[in-house]
Amino acid sequence: MSSIHPDPSINRLNVFGEALASCCFDPITGYFRNGFCHTSPTDLGQHTVCALMTSEFLNFSQKTGNDLITPLPEVGFMGLKPGDFWCICVSRWVEAYEAGFAPQLKLQACHQSILSYVPINILMDYAI
Repeated sequence: MSSIHPDPSINRLNVFGEALASCCFDPITGYFRNGFCHTSPTDLGQHTVCALMTSEFLNFSQKTGNDLITPLPEVGFMGLKPGDFWCICVSRWVEAYEAGFAPQLKLQACHQSILSYVPINILMDYAI
């Protein structure tokens, strides 16, 4: 597994070994809420996968314990809808993949650490 540096500005390479592209600014995503799917040791969920939300994935995620649909305005989360991009946990993407609900990916915005969990050839099958 790749080393994860505590300074997020140093930890910004994508699955191609290039500079990590932004995932989404509206809604603002990422563990650090800066639009990027980079990570740090405090990001226990590893929010490193930039995924295009679909109804199927959102419903799957909700049913398996992570409701991304329902707004939580008290923490600044307005809920997601199909067509939104969002940095999701690599483990959630793998679960969705195994269940047949994996969303498409913006690979230029997926952090290189996901290669420790998913081979590049599978990721390429889900590339937008």
